[in-house]
Parts: sequence; structure tokens; C-alpha cells
Amino acid sequence: MKKILMFTYSIVAYLIAFASILFWIASVGNLIPEMGIDQEPQVSLVWALLNNLLLISLFGVQHSVMARKWFKDLFAQYFPRPIERSTFVLASGLLLFNLVYNWQPIGGQLWLVETGSVLYYVLYGLFFAGWAILFISSFLINHFDLFGLRQTFLELMNKPYTQLKFRITLFYKYVRHPLYFGMLLGMWATPNMTATHLVFAIAITTYVIIGTLFEEKDLMAEFGDTYKDYKSKKPMLIPFTKWSRKTKGLPALKQELK
Repeated sequence: MKKILMFTYSIVAYLIAFASILFWIASVGNLIPEMGIDQEPQVSLVWALLNNLLLISLFGVQHSVMARKWFKDLFAQYFPRPIERSTFVLASGLLLFNLVYNWQPIGGQLWLVETGSVLYYVLYGLFFAGWAILFISSFLINHFDLFGLRQTFLELMNKPYTQLKFRITLFYKYVRHPLYFGMLLGMWATPNMTATHLVFAIAITTYVIIGTLFEEKDLMAEFGDTYKDYKSKKPMLIPFTKWSRKTKGLPALKQELK
């Protein structure tokens, strides 16, 4: 019964997190105007900036702290280890929804591309391509492990959790973190760049850069020289910005749910 509850918990956490990502995409892309972040300002500029800084800080700190090994070990002392990732996913989903929903618009217009123009469709094409890269990359590193489902599923099947291997495939042949690249492309490729959107994009970009540096330290500690070799040959976030040789014998970036 306990294992069924853990697996159910991971499913609920997954659904909440996935819904928050879709809400984020719809909001930053103004796909549903009523949900878009580019609304009229409701509060003073100072309060809006302070509010937005607090929101992004909460989101960033949660990700950085809960992703560290020491926190995972501490969590496992009080709760079942198989739900650790799902708890991270649940907290991330709730804070992402909070970030987008409570983001305060500040007005201002940097550019507005005419609807129906070639550039309008090019930018929206890049927007959707970015989010597609994000989702595809999540499957390349095992979507189910990334979102905590594999851990509780293996527990439910009475199978031990096996650490995922590391291999270089598809997007990972050109950039070390294509998932983040897709996220940034989706954030910056917009035909309607308001000051509100710009601040949001800068905040997310700053978080991604800082978070990636922390993540790289963990990967170096886990995979040692293998990751160091990969790191020396592939750019961190922007494809084709570092000369590289063909890599051989590198470990896997993750397997699918077993």
C-alpha cells in the first residue's frame, strides 16, 4: 500500500509540474491573451520589480537547494528516498505556477512585430522550436526519471533503483544543456517584447546560468574526467559556439523508464 501511495504521489507531482510548464509556455507566448504576462501594470514599478525579484528568488533557491546531494541525503533521513525527486518536481511545479501567475507587469514596449508578417511567423516558429527542444531533451535524458516517476515505479515493482548511465545523443552532441537552451530560446523568441517580458527573460536566463554552473559541479563530481572531456568539447548553452572534436566512449545521458 505504501508503494502504491508513493507512485500515486509521483503521478500527482508530475501532473502538477507538467501543467505548470504548459501554463508558463501559454503565458510567455501570449497564446491565451487572458493568461499572458504582457498585461497592463497594476502596481507601482518599484513594487512590481521587488515582487518579481522575490518570485524568481524563491524559484531559484528552491531549485538550487533541493538539487544538491546534501539536501537529498537529508531528505532521505526523514522520508522515503524514492519520492525525493517527485517532491522536488512538485515544489518546482507549484513555485513555477506561482512565479508566472503572480508576475507583475511593468509596461513598456521594446518591439512589436506586425501580425502575419514573415518575421512574426519566424519568431513564433523559434518559440515553439525552443519548447519542443526542451521536451525532446527531457526524453533524451529520461523524461520519467527527470520527473520522478521512474524512481517510484521501480519501487512499486520491487526493483532497486539503478543509476542512469550517460551517453551523448542528438542535441547533446552539440550543446551540454539543450534542455536549458530550448527554454531560453522559447523565452527570447517573441514577436511582442515588452519590458515585462524582457525582465522575465533576463531573470530566467540569470537563473539558468547560475543553476547550470551548480549542476556542472555535480556532474563533474559524479562522472569525473569523462564529463570534463565532454565539457571541454561542447558549449554549455549555445550550440556551435565552441570548436569540438568527435567524442568517443562518453557515458550516457539517461535511459528510459524500465
